[in-house]
Amino acid sequence: MLSESVQGYIDMRRACGYKFQHQAKFLLNFVQFCAARSEDYVHSSTAIEWAGLARQTAHRAHRLAIVGRFVRYARSDDSRHEVPPDIFGPERWQRPVPYILSQEEVARLIQEAARVGSHPIQGGTYSTLFGLLACTGLRISEATNLRYSDITPDGLMIRSTKFRKSRLVALHSSARVALEKYLTQRRTFETLDDHVFVSLNANPLNLGSVSQVFRNLAQRIGIPRGPGLPRATPHSLRHTFAVASLQACPDGRDQIARHMLALSTYLGHVNVAATYWYLQATPQLMQGIATQCEAFVGAAK
Repeated sequence: MLSESVQGYIDMRRACGYKFQHQAKFLLNFVQFCAARSEDYVHSSTAIEWAGLARQTAHRAHRLAIVGRFVRYARSDDSRHEVPPDIFGPERWQRPVPYILSQEEVARLIQEAARVGSHPIQGGTYSTLFGLLACTGLRISEATNLRYSDITPDGLMIRSTKFRKSRLVALHSSARVALEKYLTQRRTFETLDDHVFVSLNANPLNLGSVSQVFRNLAQRIGIPRGPGLPRATPHSLRHTFAVASLQACPDGRDQIARHMLALSTYLGHVNVAATYWYLQATPQLMQGIATQCEAFVGAAK
């Protein structure tokens, strides 16, 4: 059965350390599409028809590529599956341009977050959460998954995060003071849940709710928005931290290499190339790179 083959493929990818969430959703939807046609094997025509339901060509290529990767896996057991041709062109993934907050915007965001909700715990939760993201560069899911036991004298223990890796994130003394102040408030909020950040109904924070609160705050403090403009999200705080860290990087090839490796480890990147991508995030960084290149070329003449 096609559904069993797809589920086996999903389980295999997740066992390899991939979250495989939206890809699994697409594949399961494709299984339903095939079931409606009583097809137990992947036919190229059916895969192309299903992928073609997407509005944009890039999305069609992405959907078809997901099916194609599954088929190459499934054909090792059953050659009746057909690998669909790339009729929508190659799959391309383009990172969205991040919005980098200024220090003033970060400060105003945290101040406004302290006023969220009708209960004091709501303001304390969101102001501390966004402040923690800004000064540590944590992924939003890493912050919302924090539990009391993850706060150690040496820093925050981030457990089994992306690619099932754990790491220790050091905290500046000022960040620790702010976190301890919030924890004092948090412990007065009676709940059996030991998550550091919880909602008013005493459940762990929902990522959708966090994103909505952030959007409201971003609009309130006047962060520009609209077609063609970078979109501010909670993940923007991670980008902002990374860019600020890179801007503080000392000169010198060896020092830069050590700085990048340390930052990559701190952020939890599996490959340092993911950290180097932040170099293109701001004009200031690009100007610094251009200046160093000019100096290097001038010295070589």
